[in-house]
Amino acid sequence: MYKAPVEQIAFTLKHVAGLAAALEEGRFGDLSEDVVDAILEEAGRFAGQEIAPLAKIGDQQGARLEKGHVTLPDGWANLYRSWVEGGWNGLVAEERYGGQALPHLLNVAALEMWNSGSMAFALGPTLTMGAAEALSAHGSEALKETFLHKMVSGEWMASMNLTEPHAGSDLGVMKTRAERQADGSYRIFGQKIFITWGEHDATDNIIHLVLARLPDAPAGTRGISLFLVPKFLVNADGSLGARNDLFCHSLEHKLGIHGSPTCTMIYGDGRFGDEPGAIGYVIGEENKGLACMFTMMNNARLAVGMQGVAICEAATQKATQYAKERTQGKAPGWNGSGMSPIIEHPDIARTLVTMKALTQGARAICYACAHAIDMSHHAEGDAAKHWQERAALLTPIAKSFATDMGVEVASMGIQVHGGMGFIEETGAARLLRDARIAPIYEGTNGIQAIDLVTRKLPLSNGDHVRGFIDELKAIAVAVDAANQPDLGQAAVRLLSSIKDLQETTEWLLARLAAGETAEALAGATPYQRLFGLVLSGAYLAKGALVDAAYHQAHQQALCRFVAENLLAETAALKQTVTDGAASLMAAKTILMAGE
Repeated sequence: MYKAPVEQIAFTLKHVAGLAAALEEGRFGDLSEDVVDAILEEAGRFAGQEIAPLAKIGDQQGARLEKGHVTLPDGWANLYRSWVEGGWNGLVAEERYGGQALPHLLNVAALEMWNSGSMAFALGPTLTMGAAEALSAHGSEALKETFLHKMVSGEWMASMNLTEPHAGSDLGVMKTRAERQADGSYRIFGQKIFITWGEHDATDNIIHLVLARLPDAPAGTRGISLFLVPKFLVNADGSLGARNDLFCHSLEHKLGIHGSPTCTMIYGDGRFGDEPGAIGYVIGEENKGLACMFTMMNNARLAVGMQGVAICEAATQKATQYAKERTQGKAPGWNGSGMSPIIEHPDIARTLVTMKALTQGARAICYACAHAIDMSHHAEGDAAKHWQERAALLTPIAKSFATDMGVEVASMGIQVHGGMGFIEETGAARLLRDARIAPIYEGTNGIQAIDLVTRKLPLSNGDHVRGFIDELKAIAVAVDAANQPDLGQAAVRLLSSIKDLQETTEWLLARLAAGETAEALAGATPYQRLFGLVLSGAYLAKGALVDAAYHQAHQQALCRFVAENLLAETAALKQTVTDGAASLMAAKTILMAGE
């Protein structure tokens, strides 16, 4: 059973991501380490004792649709109500709407634990938090007063409606339409697919954020508006009114996250209400909806990264426990009686340490991204710009590297289990099935790579990423100066990988400057992995340098392992990025010819 690694999470938050320094500077008011520790402990308890026990039930039963009504797996609605009673939904929300206004860094740490307990369950609350943030940032005061209090409390949940059958990542071709009404509201007509928690029985109202196009809207993404469309209309006194003209037409049958209802939603077919059209209210300005939605999506991308970290942690725990109990053969040097636990075999040990290292690396990257978001909200002038650019740079890496690692680590976990990993009974297979969606939704990892190379590297004419790489070099230099025998060749290997990152980054910036975008994008995905590996090595090294750290020997051993075993890949990735474009273009002709 999953047990939240609270001590490791707290260490990474404070000493790697930067929370301890921010608290000391008073960035977050009177928030103290004691309060942080108490929140983490309780989040870990809730994840391990209340969420995790229902994960298997959620996977086996799944969400069920009957006559337009969706029922969650047994126990899930009550679990959600316990979640609401704990006040978890409003950790980062504004205090005037009932939130606690805590740092994003603390929220993503809690998200990790909840997703380790059950990714399918945690998806619903995550979307509600994101929708509340978008409404808070862009909604009118009237909309916020009507809806935000209950969204922040979790009494009402929310969903995000973007995708249509013909419009996935390219939102500019969406067909859902909105028609203006005399009273200032709108009537929404259309179909949305892949809507996570679009219908369920956990709350008595669901607030849908829907992208749609007005009749006179400009073409493409410049003509998209964002609308708030409640399942039930809300009366002037805050009570629920008539059922709105929307419903769940079907549920998707998915590879994983079975407990999470993934809905096809129909808006405005005349099933409910006096006349066809789901009543909605514009958020922000007409035709500026994509900018409003990106407030939700950007933080959602980090939240999805946390899903990757969560799967990594759960898979590593499960595989390690199994390897301690499962006996097979005699490992070299085994002096015990009978067969040795498979954890004693060098190949299994290598696999497990790799899983642990990738988990901690992905965790540190995501936490560093959350810290940058927090600092951008608590700084001014040039400092605010610096942290905004840091958050922008780290977001695609956090989303892509962590979710890629979630799939890889979950797959390794099955391998450690052997044949039992391929059997559903152990639960290892569920983690891989759940993990596989994370590199796809909230912008595929290929789209994240495009964003990283074409939009984030050029920030401040490339000076921000150059400055960031200099910071990573300073960590490697500090490792070298520490002269710790237990760190082995960590400094040398880390400096070498940072050089690979620096040279590859300059090559990409040069290609962009020359207008050779296709050549740059041919290497975008391997570059994204290269960046993630270097960051993993640097952040683990940063943790290894902390005096009297949580299990300092543990931190140093992990740092050395990553440097001497995993960072060798960066040289090959550099070559793939800088030399691989021509061979890709040549090989592409095979695909076009259908060979």
